[in-house]
Amino acid sequence: VIGHKNPDTDSICSAIAYADIKNRTSQNGVKYVPMRAGQMNEETEFVLKYFGVPSPSYISNIGTQVKDMDIRQCPEADKTMSIKSAWNLMKQKGIVSLPIRDEKGFLEGLITIGDIAGTFMNDTMDSRLLSRAKTQYIKIAETLSGKVIEGDEQGFFKEGKVLVCITDPDFLCENMKKHDMVIMGNREEDHLEAVRQNVSCIIVGQNIKVSEEVIRQAHEKDIVIICSPHDTFTIAKEINQSIPVGFVMKSDNLITFSTEDYTDDIQDVMTKTRHRAFPVIDKKGICVGTISRRNFMGMHKKKAILVDHNEKDQAVDNIEKAEIMEIIDHHKLGSLETMKPISFRNQPVGCTGTIMYEIYGDQKLEISPKIAGLLCAAIISDTLMFRSPTCTLQDKMAAGALALISDIEINSFTKEMFRAGSNLKDKTPDQIFYQDYKKFVAEGDMTFGVGQISSMDKEELELIKEKLQPFLVSECGRHNINKVYFMLTNILEESTELLYYGDNSEELAQTAFGVKPEGGTFHLPGVVSRKKQLIPAMMEAAQIIQNGDFS
Repeated sequence: VIGHKNPDTDSICSAIAYADIKNRTSQNGVKYVPMRAGQMNEETEFVLKYFGVPSPSYISNIGTQVKDMDIRQCPEADKTMSIKSAWNLMKQKGIVSLPIRDEKGFLEGLITIGDIAGTFMNDTMDSRLLSRAKTQYIKIAETLSGKVIEGDEQGFFKEGKVLVCITDPDFLCENMKKHDMVIMGNREEDHLEAVRQNVSCIIVGQNIKVSEEVIRQAHEKDIVIICSPHDTFTIAKEINQSIPVGFVMKSDNLITFSTEDYTDDIQDVMTKTRHRAFPVIDKKGICVGTISRRNFMGMHKKKAILVDHNEKDQAVDNIEKAEIMEIIDHHKLGSLETMKPISFRNQPVGCTGTIMYEIYGDQKLEISPKIAGLLCAAIISDTLMFRSPTCTLQDKMAAGALALISDIEINSFTKEMFRAGSNLKDKTPDQIFYQDYKKFVAEGDMTFGVGQISSMDKEELELIKEKLQPFLVSECGRHNINKVYFMLTNILEESTELLYYGDNSEELAQTAFGVKPEGGTFHLPGVVSRKKQLIPAMMEAAQIIQNGDFS
């Protein structure tokens, strides 16, 4: 549940209230969370702190993220497992890429079907592959469907070559070296010769029984003996499949995505890369699975309820990528479009908080004192303590009832709240300008931005004016906006001094209000509402200028 960018008190408080309503009335177990689309101003921070309500979390972009995709969980696989085990696991799970993780789940590498195939097709395939890969004896035995009958099965074959020894003893003496691994037949004299040569490991096939003498001598020299049911050809063919995944996997320059990455940002990377699956890393650095291009077909859009706005330019970025479920607002109809009919409640009242009060009544829900305080503050803020022309009898009645529930005295609370909100002396021009700023599109795609500050302190408004006038010059032209305005609204005097800058900005304001500027600003007595007084006049003026009708 989220309000507009550069959120005001109504936007934040209404989001909190509607999330409360939905969570108390939802029948489907869905959780509703209030969010904010920008930095809160001092007034809103004061209100939340006053009533002891935590600030909603910030979200800058509501587009789909990797975590909204169906991430394929990866099976357990570490770098010590054999190539054969990895291959079988990938076939069993129907996957082509296997992330290799440590015991804590952190990604150590990635192996693909192509990597495995390439290992057995290139020139790395030689008699010393097992020792280069530091292959564990237990993995060799498992690959050959055998077992270690003598020696340390947890040890590693670290040096030497693999040799098939089924020829005469003279050949053995000539070719067999210390630390080699030898695949042998059933002749005991050959076994004893291998022991004398101090090989690292003897492998016998077809479940040949090794003599006690050979085992005794092998034990004295820490030589490993492996017995396999396979014949010599099969052993020679499959033994290289026992090398550890860690020797083959890719660990450098891996292309990974975060669960927080936006899908718009990763599409190009996926398209330009030949990989079919990419590891996904969560906020804690844990590898949680993989995604592929086909995952784009089943993305789950974020579901959003919008409050206090229905203009696309005022909504959180990428709102078109989200599924809008509801809109609750009190502004004119805007530019947002939905793919299907939705619940849209729009009432001509001074504050969305007033609508929230009515919804609590419609749903027969008791309003907590904290929520009542937030909504009362929102109404006071949006109606400038009932001075704004947008204020209705409904707003006044709602504020009065909410003040009773929250146990506040409206006049004294209002002074505190407005004092907190207008304490801008230490703020930068950028912070002041964007504290309550909105973009509008008028006739002929004319775009302009309008910011507003309301204060009871005339001197403070003068200080803000000095800061903002040069800032408007530097800000104009950004975000495709060629004219900017800023309303310095005096709550007590119920008037606004309008700052302006940009192409034809003076002409638009003069046409809208029929007055000329004085000292580089427009003085607008009685104008306090951006929504109901300034924007409608500017929109009508834009249409007049566009059509050339000044009659």
